[in-house]
This record gives sequence, structure tokens and C-alpha cells, in this order.
Amino acid sequence: MNKKVLILCTGNSCRSIIAEALINAKLEGIVADSSGVKASGKVNPNAKKLLEQKGIWKEKYHSKTIDKVINNAYDLVVTVCDHANETCPMFPKAVKVIHVGFEDPDGKGFEAFNQTFKEIDEVLLPKVIEALK
Repeated sequence: MNKKVLILCTGNSCRSIIAEALINAKLEGIVADSSGVKASGKVNPNAKKLLEQKGIWKEKYHSKTIDKVINNAYDLVVTVCDHANETCPMFPKAVKVIHVGFEDPDGKGFEAFNQTFKEIDEVLLPKVIEALK
């Protein structure tokens, strides 16, 4: 049975989308969604370009607000920015929440997105696996 993970950040345009795509591509038996506490409504073009280059972009990835996912059942919620960690809502169903913060690459060059991708791959994915044990 698949475990469900929600990646939560502020804008849901970079870090959480990258994390969602990486989890869905690399972690067998785990399905990820992403959302923002103040979703921007758009995926950052550099994040999309990077995920396309890595071969893990899916058209279903888009920026969405927390109200679109709040009633879904998750096994784990991961906040990836300090603001989302501080404002993470209470979920109707009891759920484990962990915080693994990453610097926001938004507004920086493409290399910053590559670095964020690498950090999420190396730091976040093992923590998700550990938290779901």
C-alpha cells in the first residue's frame, strides 16, 4: 500500500514542486503531493525546466493552495520552508509533521535550482523514508 506525503511550502512554485517530483520519481511505494500556505498559482519556470531536464516533470504538477489538499489523508507532512513550518495548519486527520528547510532558489540563477534539487535529493528523501518507517 502506498504511503502519502504532502510537501508544504509558502508559494508552492519551486522547492515543494521539486520535492514532489523527486519523491514520485525515486521513492517506490510513496506518493507525494505539494501545496503552499500562500500558493503563487504558478510553477517557477526554472523549476519546471530543471525537472524537464531530469526527465521527471509531469503536467499534473502545479501550484495549489492548502485548501485543495487539507482533507486528503497523508501519512506525513513535510514543511520545506520556515514560513510554512510556522504556519502549518492542523490537518483534520492526525498526521506526522517534520520540517526540513531549504533556501528558496526563486529569483536566483538556474544553478541555484540545480543546487536545491541536489539538496532535496540528498537530504529530504532519506528523511522522508526514515519518518515513514
